[in-house]
Amino acid sequence: MSISAPAAFQPDFAAALTDSSLPVPAGLTSWTMDRPPRRFAVYRNNVRSGLVAALASRFPVTERIVGADFFSAMAAAFAARHPPRSPLLLTYGDDLADFVATFEPARDLVYLPDVIRLEVARGRAYHAADAAPLAASDLNGLDPEKTGGLRFVAHPSLSILRSDHPVVTIWAMNAGEMPLQPLTDWSGEDALVVRPAMIVEVHRLPPGAAVFLSGLSAGLPLAEAAGRALGDAPQFDLVTNLVGLLTSGAFSKIHTPEEA
Repeated sequence: MSISAPAAFQPDFAAALTDSSLPVPAGLTSWTMDRPPRRFAVYRNNVRSGLVAALASRFPVTERIVGADFFSAMAAAFAARHPPRSPLLLTYGDDLADFVATFEPARDLVYLPDVIRLEVARGRAYHAADAAPLAASDLNGLDPEKTGGLRFVAHPSLSILRSDHPVVTIWAMNAGEMPLQPLTDWSGEDALVVRPAMIVEVHRLPPGAAVFLSGLSAGLPLAEAAGRALGDAPQFDLVTNLVGLLTSGAFSKIHTPEEA
């Protein structure tokens, strides 16, 4: 195939690649005919298959939940409406969750968009900058009277996901992290995604921890973040949650009130 007037031709060519209802673009020719429909159909199919495969590699848990055929059809529908905007496909599908939330065939799978968001967070954590995680021992020697004014810097790989659905449990069962079994408790779960070393980790946060961690990540001092967490969950325990977050590698630095 050959192309005439490349600059003016590109938008029509790109649109026709992802929308099978559009005709072969004007100006596309081959040595045998003008507007070669069969050759363009093969090229279009290769592009669609490549995008579907890229999405499947990013969202293996989502594919397992809905099945390969359903996922392929859903991914193709997404690709037709949301073609890549970059030659790098590392972030392609970041907005898949919003699309699936309005995708009629998946309307009964109300938890699926949050599963997708969790997989997006895992991908971001995998490609985030490396940083040594803050350890509990790094707090040794600090003035106890100034503890409330401490400010924590979130690890570069950290993400927080709050869900009305048991998203961590659903993800874990379909990722092979725990046995697949019927879910009897459909309460919401909050997730911490972080990569303190080489492996991306997903942790289910206890009540109040997501608000606490969000406050710390936004730069609030420890006492203020803890106060917000208590307002969200009266059973919030500061020591237990802080130790748990430090153990998970959620932070990379700490600043004393003087440094802040």
